[in-house]
Amino acid sequence: MAMDLRKVAKDRGIDYFLICYADLVGTPRSKLVPAEAIAEMSKSGAGFAGFATWLDLTPADSDLFAIPDPDSLIQLPWKPEVGWLAADLRMNDATLAQGPRNLLKRVIAQAAEHGISMKAGVECEFFLIAADGSTVSDAADIQDKPCYDQQALMRRYDVITEICNDMRKLGWGAYQGDHEDANGQFEVNWSYADALTTADRHLFFKYMVKSIGEKHGVRATFMPKPFLNLTGNGCHTHVSVWSTKSPHRNLFVDSKGELGLSRTAYHFIGGLLHSGAALCAITNPTVNSYKRLSAPPTVSGATWSPNTITYSGNNRTHMIRIPESGRLEFRLPDGAANPYLLQAGLLASGLDGIRNGRDPGPRLDINMYSERHTAQGARRLPLNLLDAIREFEKSDVFAQAFGTEFMAGYAKLKYAEWDRFARHLSDWECRNTLDC
Repeated sequence: MAMDLRKVAKDRGIDYFLICYADLVGTPRSKLVPAEAIAEMSKSGAGFAGFATWLDLTPADSDLFAIPDPDSLIQLPWKPEVGWLAADLRMNDATLAQGPRNLLKRVIAQAAEHGISMKAGVECEFFLIAADGSTVSDAADIQDKPCYDQQALMRRYDVITEICNDMRKLGWGAYQGDHEDANGQFEVNWSYADALTTADRHLFFKYMVKSIGEKHGVRATFMPKPFLNLTGNGCHTHVSVWSTKSPHRNLFVDSKGELGLSRTAYHFIGGLLHSGAALCAITNPTVNSYKRLSAPPTVSGATWSPNTITYSGNNRTHMIRIPESGRLEFRLPDGAANPYLLQAGLLASGLDGIRNGRDPGPRLDINMYSERHTAQGARRLPLNLLDAIREFEKSDVFAQAFGTEFMAGYAKLKYAEWDRFARHLSDWECRNTLDC
């Protein structure tokens, strides 16, 4: 039986609901609905003009309806009179193919047909910066190697602990917060869950961090590379695959397997490697994303981002790291990744690897930052968004998992972004070309 949101509102003191969906670029779009109107909205959905957001629709298209998922309800810890609800998108009485949450649910259903589900945890790095975006907000945060800096962390104690305390109230299993590798950069971690729950929480987390930052007079950004000389914002994702049948066990675990991983895990890795270049269009979806990938060393000495489509053991210089038995870390995604498309892309790639028994080949236990050019068979990641989109369009894996309608719409949106960038005249071009 579906949750009675009107009763929940009365019991919990919720006056308003934010019915929210993420568009294709990952921007949260919402309507604020009084509690007394939520019952009708739960049935018919909140209405939107789809062309007004990034969904590859036109002004002539019918109304778009966001149907809230009661199981996704999050009561805002910093504003408890408001309840947040993730929504699925429908138009003309049909599921919207290019709705990111719809797409993830479709790929989850494909995996369930094979008796598997994916669990994931995300590590969302972010900067706390000045309101105009020109610099980090803490003028004293100037070390060349500021990672885990206790003084800088404690100067932002109020912000970091409010984020962590709110996750504790929500029951997410918050377990640590730290200062990351760049000046002004932080990370607050919570426990893994099934792919859909993690995607919902990921979307809400970004909203929560920005809102709490505003309360404290700072601006939070997940932009992949806001400062050229500093390490960029990654969104490292830890992944495992589980049986949907009882007993629900981690199918990546094999105590006798290499590094404690099963054959299923290595096939999943093979799928990620096979689709790695095309996956960049999802995991690194902006022009700015490619200033993080394959970048020169930062002031700390390393970018901490991958530059090749490779995997290794407990080695952070590769696209895929195996930190321990039972899981892998996918280090490619950045802070601009759409939470739903990120999980859908990972699951579709890995599922393809399992279905087709893709062999990842031998792992590379080398420092890819110093030895990448001599590594045998190491493929480079795309150097820009245009290359990534072209790889995405050629992917039979994603065409099968996502459908041609989504593929065409997403590629069209990203080509338009590249065209807008190409029409931009930069200071670098003027300095290097005016006297040619």
